Amino acid sequence: MDNLITRQLDIILKEGEVEFERNFELPINSKFLDKKGEEWFQEIYDDLGGMGEFPILHKLKFDFKINRNVFLYDDELHFHRYRLNTFRSDLYREMEFPFLESHRRLCRTYEKDCLKAGLQERVWNGPPIAKHCFGESSDPGDFSSNGSAGWKLMAYNDAQIDLQTRIHGYKLIRLNPYETLMTGGSLKRLDHLLVNPKEEQRKMLLNWFLRKIE
Repeated sequence: MDNLITRQLDIILKEGEVEFERNFELPINSKFLDKKGEEWFQEIYDDLGGMGEFPILHKLKFDFKINRNVFLYDDELHFHRYRLNTFRSDLYREMEFPFLESHRRLCRTYEKDCLKAGLQERVWNGPPIAKHCFGESSDPGDFSSNGSAGWKLMAYNDAQIDLQTRIHGYKLIRLNPYETLMTGGSLKRLDHLLVNPKEEQRKMLLNWFLRKIE
């Protein structure tokens, strides 16, 4: 997703003369998904209230690729009760994801931020496939009945990305706005740092980014 954060990271990587690919797309080979993978997707889809056959993404999009490492910046719309629900799947017990514990905590802590940005009709209701898969959304902000089809679809797709990236031979690194870095003697959030980083902060951010692939 192209936004201020990913554009700033693009500049920082270019300044550091890092070889990377921007907006990398990975076509999905359906033969790579085995019976166990299908069972995990079905489990997650059902737990989210999915109807009919679970859909499969045909390609994955990433913000950056460095060798076999792919990066996604998850904004505040990715941290809510439905994404937390996906983490209860056996997928996350049987496979290791370095971001799992931090994303669980962020889903519990920052749903209020998701609510600020995620009540817009295009987000709450999602694209037409969201209604087809998860039914009609409740009124924005109402979780008492069906809730948000758009949020559910986003959570399901994030789980697809987690597994499909792995079985296609890539390491997925999920970035988030709430990660804190020490600079100038205090901790600052990543999204705040990347609004207009100074030269010394850009160098620090480059080192932080590259440590993700060590």
